[in-house]
Amino acid sequence: MLHLLLISFFILISPSYSSTDATPLLAFKSKADLNLNLPYSLNTSFHFCQWQGVKCYQNKVVRLLLQSIDLGGVIAPDTLTRLDQLRVLTLQNTSLTGPIPDLSNLLNLKSLFLDHNFFTGSFPPSLHSLHRLRNLDLSGNNLTGPLPAWVTSLDRLSSLRLDRNHFNGTIPPLNQSSLRTFNVSYNNFTGAIPVTPTLLRFQFSSFSPNPSLCGEIIHKECSPSTPFFGQSGSPISPPPAVAISEQLHGVNLSHPSEKPKHKTTVIVIGFSSGVFILICSLICFVMVMRKQRNKTQSKSKGVIASDAAVAEVAAVMQIDEQENELEEKVKRVQGLHLERSGSLVFCAGEAQVYTLDQLMRASAELLGRGTIGTTYKAVLDNRLIVTVKRLDGSKLAGNSVETFERHMESVGGLRHPNLVPLRAHFQAREERLLIYDYQPNGSLFSLIHGSKSSRAKPLHWTSCLKIAEDVAQGLSYIHQAWRLVHGNLKSSNVLLGPDFEACIVDYCLVVLTTSLPEDDPDYTAFTAPEIRNSDHQPSCKSDVFSYGILLLELLTGKSPSQIPFLAPNDMVDWVRSSREDDGGEDNRLEMLLEVAIACSLTSPEQRPTMWQVLKMLQEIKESVLMEDSEMDQHIAMSFS
Repeated sequence: MLHLLLISFFILISPSYSSTDATPLLAFKSKADLNLNLPYSLNTSFHFCQWQGVKCYQNKVVRLLLQSIDLGGVIAPDTLTRLDQLRVLTLQNTSLTGPIPDLSNLLNLKSLFLDHNFFTGSFPPSLHSLHRLRNLDLSGNNLTGPLPAWVTSLDRLSSLRLDRNHFNGTIPPLNQSSLRTFNVSYNNFTGAIPVTPTLLRFQFSSFSPNPSLCGEIIHKECSPSTPFFGQSGSPISPPPAVAISEQLHGVNLSHPSEKPKHKTTVIVIGFSSGVFILICSLICFVMVMRKQRNKTQSKSKGVIASDAAVAEVAAVMQIDEQENELEEKVKRVQGLHLERSGSLVFCAGEAQVYTLDQLMRASAELLGRGTIGTTYKAVLDNRLIVTVKRLDGSKLAGNSVETFERHMESVGGLRHPNLVPLRAHFQAREERLLIYDYQPNGSLFSLIHGSKSSRAKPLHWTSCLKIAEDVAQGLSYIHQAWRLVHGNLKSSNVLLGPDFEACIVDYCLVVLTTSLPEDDPDYTAFTAPEIRNSDHQPSCKSDVFSYGILLLELLTGKSPSQIPFLAPNDMVDWVRSSREDDGGEDNRLEMLLEVAIACSLTSPEQRPTMWQVLKMLQEIKESVLMEDSEMDQHIAMSFS
C-alpha cells in the first residue's frame, strides 16, 4: 500500500512525469510487478525513456520489451492502454496472470507478444480493433473458448501463434495472404480444417495434436456422422423444420415456427394421412371395379376372356386418370404446376446444385423486410445455405415474363468480389424469387448502429476506409463494366462476407418496382434530390449521392435522417463532434469526409463518378501507408 502511495505522490509532484507516458508505465508496474523485479527508478533525473525495456520516439513510448522477468502480477486496465503510440508490446515469460485487458485503445499496435505466461479467459475481443496488428503470439497460456470469426478480418497478420492453450471450437477459414507463421497445436479444436490457400501452406505440426481435428490438410478423414457445410468445417445445427413451401403460391417462404418440432409432426402426419387416404381410395376403387366385373360375369357367362381383359385395362386406365387428376389438383393447390415460367433458372455459368423441389423443402428463417421485398435464410436438405429474396408483388411493375427474365439474365451476369452474387431466380404467377449467396456476418447497418441493447460507437477510420473502398469497387464495376445502376444503395444493402469484406446486394432491382417508401426518412435521405418526387429514373450520379450519404453514416454512426445539410466547414465540425474518440487521426478523417461531401453535392453534374471516387480513396490509402512507413523508418533509425 505504501508503495502505491509513493508512486501516486511522485506522479503528482513531478512535472517531468505528469501527463506523460511515465504515468501509465508506473501504474502498470504497481499491479504487474508484485515481486519488485522491474527496476523502474523514481529518480526524476533518470528519464522514463531510459527505463528497462522502454523505447521512445519523441518522448512517446513506441516499444515496451520485457522478457523473462518474474513479475507475478496482472496487467491492470487503463495502464498500458494509455500508451497511444505503442507499436510493439512484448511481455514474454513474465509470470503474468489474470485476463488480458481491453487493448482496443492501442490503435497503433503492430506486434503483441504475451506468450508463456498464465493468462486466462477467452481470445481477447478487443483485438478486433487493432487494424495494424501484424504479429500476435498468445501461446503457452491458459486461454479457453472458441476463436471468433472476425480473426479472418485481421488482414495484415504475418504471424499468429495460439499453440499450447485450451482453445476449442472450429478453426476459422484464415486466408490472409500475408500470414507466414501459424500454429494452433496443443489445443482442443474440433471439426474439419478449412481448405484455404493460406492454411494449405502450413504443415501437420501447425495443427497437431488436436485429437478432434480432421480434414484434407492433416490427411485425416472426418467422421460422416458430423455434418459440415462447405469447407469451413463448422457443424450446422439442425434447422427448424419449416418448409419453404408453406405459404407462398409457387415457392413458399415462411417465418420460423415458434414450435418447430410440433409443426414438423403436424406436417409429417398430414402428409402421411393424405398418402394413406389416397392409397385407401385407390384400393376401394379397384375392389369396386372388380366386384362390378364379377357381377357382370355372373350375369353373362358368355362374355369372352378378351372382353374381361379389355375391362381390366379400362379399369387400370381409369385409375391412372384419377391418380393423374388427383396429382394435378395437389400441384395446383401447392402452386407447383411447373410450366415454362415456373422453373428455377440458374444464371449463366452457374451449376445447378439444387432443384426447385429442394428449395421448397428448405427451412426458412426471416432475416428482414426491405423496401422491395422480404429476405429469408434458407437451409436446403444438402445443408447448403442460401439467401432467398421474395419480391413484394404489390410493388412490382407490370413486367412481362420475358422482360423479367431478360433483366435478371443481365443482373445475374455480374460477378465481382464486392457484389453478393445472384445465383438463380424463379417466377410463377405473381411470385418472383431471387437466390443469392448467404453472407454470415450481417449487414453494415448492424455493424454501424449495433443492436437495440448495445449501441455501437463510430468505426475506426481505417475500417471506414476499407469498407468505403469495398463499396466503391462494387459500384464502380456496375457503372463502368455493365452500364447499370444500383438504385437503392444503403447500409442495410451492404453485407459483410466471410472475411468481413463489404459486399453490395439488391443491386439493379429498382427498375422492377413501381413505388418505393417515400415516407421513410432514411430512404429519403439516401435518395438524390433530382429523383425525389419525380419521374426521373435512378442514374449513376444518384448512386454516387447515395454513396456519399452512406460514407457520412459510416463516419458518424448517425442514421441518414440525422445527417444535417451543412456547409463543408460546418460539416467537418459536426462530424468531429459525432466521434467521441478519433485516435488522433483528424487529417485522415478529413480526407474521407471530403470524399463524402463531394459525392453528396446537390447538383449531379458536380458529383464525381464512382471511378473517380475509387481513385480518391486509393490515393488516401497510399498516403496513409507512406506516412506509416516514414514513421516506422524514423523509429528504426532512432534505435540504430
